[in-house]
Amino acid sequence: MGIVINMPTKETPIANILEMLGEKGTNVTGKVRIFAGGPVQPEIGFVIHSSEYRGPGTITVNEHVLMTSSSQILRDMSNNKGPSKSLVAFGYAGWAAGQLEDELRRRVWFTAPGDPNLIFDEDREKLWDSAYAHRTQDL
Repeated sequence: MGIVINMPTKETPIANILEMLGEKGTNVTGKVRIFAGGPVQPEIGFVIHSSEYRGPGTITVNEHVLMTSSSQILRDMSNNKGPSKSLVAFGYAGWAAGQLEDELRRRVWFTAPGDPNLIFDEDREKLWDSAYAHRTQDL
C-alpha cells in the first residue's frame, strides 16, 4: 500500500474529523490539512508523522517516519502532545500481489529515498519536481 502525499484537499478542524469518525463531544481545537491519500477506502484515515511520537497503533515506516491510524493521535495533536510534523491522509493506493513490482519493472513509477523533508516540508506545488530530482532510477 502507499499514501499519496501531493494531493491536499482542504484544511479542517480536528473536531470535525473526530466527529466524522464517530466520536461525539470531543473538546478539541486546532485544524489540520487533509490529503487525498488514494482511491482505496477513502473513509480510513492515516497520520504519517515524525518519529518522536508513538501512540496506539503506531507503525514504523523507517527511522524518521511513522504512521498512526488511531484517532488518539488527532486528540494528542489538538493538545500539543502529538508529533512535531505530520500529514493527515484519507484513503490509500493499493496493488495486487506482484502488480507494483511489475509496474516498477515497466517504469510506470520511479523510486526516491524516503526523505522526511519531501513528506513534511516541501511545498506541495514543488513536491513532484523535488521527488523526481531525487529518483533512484531513470524512467
